[in-house]
Amino acid sequence: MNNKNKIFYALSALVLLMHSKMAMASVDETVNEAFSWATGWFVGLIFAPLPGTSFPWIVLWLVIGASVFTLYFGFIQFRAVGHSIALVKGEYTNPRDAGEVSHFQALATALSGTVGLGNIAGVAVAVSIGGAGATFWMILAGLLGMASKFAECTLGVKYRNEYSDGTVSGGPMYYISKGFKERGLPGGKILAAMFAVFCILGSLGGGNMFQANQAHAQISGIVGDYPGWITGLVFAAIVFAVIVGGIKSIARVTEKVVPFMGVMYVLAALVILLMNADKIGWAFGQIIEGAFTGLGIAGGFVGALIQGFKRAAFSNEAGVGSAAIAHSAVKTNEPVTEGFVSLLEPFIDTVLICTMTALVIIITGQLMTDPATGLYMLGENGRILTADGSSGVALTSAAFGSAFSWFPYILAVAVVLFAFSTMISWSYYGLKAWTYLFGEGQSKELAYKLMFCVFIVIGAAANLGPVIDFSDAAIFAMAVVNIIGLYFLLPVIKRELNSYLSRLKTGEIVKFKGATAK
Repeated sequence: MNNKNKIFYALSALVLLMHSKMAMASVDETVNEAFSWATGWFVGLIFAPLPGTSFPWIVLWLVIGASVFTLYFGFIQFRAVGHSIALVKGEYTNPRDAGEVSHFQALATALSGTVGLGNIAGVAVAVSIGGAGATFWMILAGLLGMASKFAECTLGVKYRNEYSDGTVSGGPMYYISKGFKERGLPGGKILAAMFAVFCILGSLGGGNMFQANQAHAQISGIVGDYPGWITGLVFAAIVFAVIVGGIKSIARVTEKVVPFMGVMYVLAALVILLMNADKIGWAFGQIIEGAFTGLGIAGGFVGALIQGFKRAAFSNEAGVGSAAIAHSAVKTNEPVTEGFVSLLEPFIDTVLICTMTALVIIITGQLMTDPATGLYMLGENGRILTADGSSGVALTSAAFGSAFSWFPYILAVAVVLFAFSTMISWSYYGLKAWTYLFGEGQSKELAYKLMFCVFIVIGAAANLGPVIDFSDAAIFAMAVVNIIGLYFLLPVIKRELNSYLSRLKTGEIVKFKGATAK
């Protein structure tokens, strides 16, 4: 058999495979089984409960960290909102400062990595397990997390690497290694390397596979069931076309996509809430009552708290350190200014958007309750039964669809945009961790970008359960290392904050004339 015949038969076999629904489905099943087996131990380690309880130690770690930062900086998240907005508007931006993107672009890039399917699918997961009360703990986690974002993003700019070609690299791996060395502390390089490894895993999980998985779930729910790897291939091709251009290319896309998709989603939620304005008070009552009683859910009060903090952390990534990588690229010579700008992220992401999603799900009656007792009806797996048996993004879609039969189509567009923007932002996070470990260079960067795109296909093909478990574990592993680093570098942040506020008060720092947000 000559080479031409071999190629012909190979192509023929491929065509037959592509047209066989059973064969295509088996690809998804194989991917899911292999992925579940490979990641099970990692998930179990991160979410191991505290001795004698069912409370995951990682949730307590995040709560304590955010609380310490809030107290240490004197509730900075409430004191600095006005100045944060002024910075985003470009009122203090000098275009001659070092960096690659404006405050607005840095915020948009970081928001595109946090405002995503965590707000749509993640919230649905939280309330379907923790009930309405999980929303209260999400809000609290968002407010506390504003201080965590302030701390990590200030350090991200202060210890970033600035190169001769104008590019920069920053993030926890840089501020841990350089900050520890500056303070004479041991172990900085080891912790930094650990964070970089976990950041790469996080970029492949929560910033990639989860997004592709839920985008496929929403699309297939509208057009009909089909193999997930097809969605993955399409996404991989589009994402690769953007990320080859680097942070400037990513920023140009996200500064346009993020405001559009955010406004579209929020307006739709507002319309539904206004249509059911008489139920909003009742819904908040359910949230408050459920936060402290559990309202009959499996795990009760603790279950609601765990789900609220888990999903909030997954959504806004406060304390995780990922956003510090994007903010490190900002044009500024004042590190603390980007700390102020980053304060807005958890508020926009969790306090506003996540809360609106939860309210829509609750108000539209998607969570099934027993008419006699008013308690949630639980399935065999301990989760709350939903109106049509859906979960994740499908539950949010059903909630919006109950008000507008056509809205799942609009939500599909939002989901695709959310997933797309999150993936391209997280590709940058993972790339910076990759280059920290292996060095800068086009060939090394290309290797990571290709790997990232392969995992898009894997995520779209796998089941939601293993994907979300791995995504949570990878992102929370980042938080373990990052918060350790932040504790040791708190005095550095405090000096930066006090110096800036003093100079702002005396008029040494003034608004820059002619600045714009872009």
